[in-house]
Amino acid sequence: MSDKDAATPRLFLIRHGETEWSRNGRYTGISDIPLLPEGEEKIRQTASVVFGGGRLIDPSKLTSIICSPRKRARRTLEILLEQIQDSATRRTLESKLNVTEEIAEWGYGDYEGLYTHQIQELRRSRGLDTDRAWDIWRDGCEGDGGESAAQVQERLDAVISQITSVHKQALETGDPERDVLVVAHGHILRAFVKRWLQFEMGARLELMLEPGGVCGLSYAHGHIEQRAVLVGMSFPGST
Repeated sequence: MSDKDAATPRLFLIRHGETEWSRNGRYTGISDIPLLPEGEEKIRQTASVVFGGGRLIDPSKLTSIICSPRKRARRTLEILLEQIQDSATRRTLESKLNVTEEIAEWGYGDYEGLYTHQIQELRRSRGLDTDRAWDIWRDGCEGDGGESAAQVQERLDAVISQITSVHKQALETGDPERDVLVVAHGHILRAFVKRWLQFEMGARLELMLEPGGVCGLSYAHGHIEQRAVLVGMSFPGST
């Protein structure tokens, strides 16, 4: 890897830890479901490996942290920040935090709290999907608060534009604080990856992100116009 690649800004996506509903497959949007104890422990294990000085996600290199306002995401971030023992460093990181609905989970509307088969049954009862099965990436969600794929794309594109502007400035100025951390949810983060790669929301691109999982994004060859997925990342030890 060249020095240029090593200095290329990175974006890390972390899905919140496991909840009761994520464990059993219920669609969880605005419902403020807490992390399970096992979910909190898995985040601690992840944090001990990837978050901290000299680690994959180095707080000294973070220029921004973006977090969903749902408490399962905020608690996940709290557990990450617990790795930082120095109070001044903690305060600095907290000053870089943006808690925003722009990165909240997909608005499921009438489908909130349902399982996939229940959503399919509901839609059939409403005379929908007579020719093809429901696909959230194409069909979106009905009801009050339900978002279409186009609505989700619009808010994610706005977030991505903000991030790439920050990264572009960091590349131009040589600012060592150039990485961004996003803590959010399963559907919205998979949608984020699609839009990062400039795929249409309905494009077939199978993506998995486990609760507590980490995904890395960056730019090919240090070029801000060539957004890429980090399909392999090194894991340096702490310093």
